[in-house]
Amino acid sequence: MLIICPAPEKVYPSQRLKYEQYFNHWKDEDYQIQISPFMNAQLWEILYKNGHLFSKIILTIWGYLRRIYDVFRAPFFDIVYIHLWVTPFGSSLFEYLIKWANPHIVYDIDDAVFKGHKSQMNWFIAWMKGKKKIFSLMKISKYVIVCTKYLEEEALKHNKNVIDISSTFDTDRFTAVQSYEDSETITLGWTGSHSTIPFLHLLDNVLQQLSKIRKIKLWVVCDRDFELEGVDIENFRWTESTEVADLHCMQIGLYPTPKEEWVLGKSGLKALTYQSCGIPCVATAFGSNLENINHGNNGFLADSDEEWIECLTKLIDDRELREKIGKNGRENVMKHFSLEANKIKYLNILNSVVKK
Repeated sequence: MLIICPAPEKVYPSQRLKYEQYFNHWKDEDYQIQISPFMNAQLWEILYKNGHLFSKIILTIWGYLRRIYDVFRAPFFDIVYIHLWVTPFGSSLFEYLIKWANPHIVYDIDDAVFKGHKSQMNWFIAWMKGKKKIFSLMKISKYVIVCTKYLEEEALKHNKNVIDISSTFDTDRFTAVQSYEDSETITLGWTGSHSTIPFLHLLDNVLQQLSKIRKIKLWVVCDRDFELEGVDIENFRWTESTEVADLHCMQIGLYPTPKEEWVLGKSGLKALTYQSCGIPCVATAFGSNLENINHGNNGFLADSDEEWIECLTKLIDDRELREKIGKNGRENVMKHFSLEANKIKYLNILNSVVKK
């Protein structure tokens, strides 16, 4: 199997918490895997940083050269697995060249990139958000894997073979917190990247008001610092090795999102991440959160600053409620969003598409 994807292995959440987790299972089922990221480690490192224009151009050209190589070697594989796109911008030329070279394609999409949402941090990212090529891939693939009902509805317009498989978690790695003890200061947590950290600012007023009436600390795991006047904040850099330990330091998880159509293509990954570790969370009442969270049972949904403050205050003040919500969230992930619950779905797709 040739896997064509945007980023190197183990760095991109869109890949880490989708298909990459199933590599060992696929290998156990006699699949041999070759991974071909468009970006090498150097381009991934500078992509979301301002400047470095010359290096970005050179490394992008290198990515296109790699795709030319992929076109020539694709016929020698039994199946081609494509995540998001073959090339980041321009026409659908390379997508169709891969189809010509090997029609046994599985397409995996977890983002409504066709809605044209662009990063505020770097104009270069705008190039990475193609539109028409997404629909081309939906049409030419043998099977399309999506992660939300919204994407499923869109994909069904172009392909009859569509399945909804959300982001999933290795629950042996994402272990549950060991206790829900009270403490003088309650730690609210958020994890994400520079591209989503502006969404945490949607809670500026909530966090500032809450800091006046309760003793709280904000624990932020990101690739850049978050600052907000009047709020006690600790910033940490995300690493794979410390990811779970950092999550376990959070007593309540936060997942604010804007109410925009492109968000409907997101699987609600942050809320599910908190749930996977048994951390009670509060999320914006929008998109996949409405499907993944049963309000008051395995999480809380908030639609205004007042509701955010009300939900967070309840959790801060009630240790037993935090434990109940956290454990129910963990159970939700184990039942619906774990590797064990979803591995057969992936394998059935691969086996149905693989070149005989």
